[in-house]
Amino acid sequence: MEQYDILIIGAGPAGMTAAIYGQRAGYRTLILEEAVLGGQIANTPEVENYPAVGKISGVELGMNLYNQVIEQGAQIEFDGVVSAQLEGTEKRLTTQSGKVYAGRAVIIANGAKRRKLGIPGEETYAGRGVSYCATCDGGFFKGKPTVVIGGGNTALEDALYLANLCTQVHLIHRRDAFRGSKVLVDAVLAKENILIHYDTVPLEVLSDDGQKVSGLRVRNVKDDRQSQLEAAGIFVAIGLAPDNQLFAGQIALDPAGYIVAGEDCKTNLDGVFAAGDTRTKSVRQIVTAAGDGAVAAAEAGNYLMRQ
Repeated sequence: MEQYDILIIGAGPAGMTAAIYGQRAGYRTLILEEAVLGGQIANTPEVENYPAVGKISGVELGMNLYNQVIEQGAQIEFDGVVSAQLEGTEKRLTTQSGKVYAGRAVIIANGAKRRKLGIPGEETYAGRGVSYCATCDGGFFKGKPTVVIGGGNTALEDALYLANLCTQVHLIHRRDAFRGSKVLVDAVLAKENILIHYDTVPLEVLSDDGQKVSGLRVRNVKDDRQSQLEAAGIFVAIGLAPDNQLFAGQIALDPAGYIVAGEDCKTNLDGVFAAGDTRTKSVRQIVTAAGDGAVAAAEAGNYLMRQ
């Protein structure tokens, strides 16, 4: 069984930033990642809202973080965590390969996955017109028609954000009333270039050239009529899906499944921290994930010094 000072679950911006800060502070640090470097940003063609960077691809940003992690001396193993023993002074993580890693502190930075529609064309055109983050990618569709799919606050906020950039925003909702707050609903209704499609569900992402999105085929659930909407961008806003059942029973989760942790990234267990999209928070962006990573590593260091 290998021993570390800090074990980190997840190699997204939060996890890799935490590794940089942890290793720089003199703690032997290991990241365990089940999939790919960068988390959600690996599927983002261009990032334009990360301070001082300008424009960069998600893959390149992820590789830059990875290189910095390695340069600092931290380690990354591509081996997903399947069980976790997080109580006590020695934490243990067991991976898919059967290895067991021990650490004095654990930082959970496993992110959250965007819920997907599961319709034809969604996966094909992800990053080529299909997006799951309006604030990340909305600028690419300035002056063009777009679609937002969803009925909660995120969808309403996305529609309002895009309405200031795009010629027209089609807002698709499967019910006859929105689930979001009245303030946001009123703001959406007041926007002339937001066209609301109630009782409507998406059927297929369309493309004229096989390279990028050209529209969306939809169906009205009441009269069963189908139609096509012209759009250069399709924004899916049907929620995030945290994957924290592995920690249930040990770490406090909120009703939506996110880890209960404040701005100090501390969970209810001593020596266990949560950083990035996996924890309870109002803004989930690359920059906030990186900030969480730095805070979590600093708090982990403070915890270790007291041991």
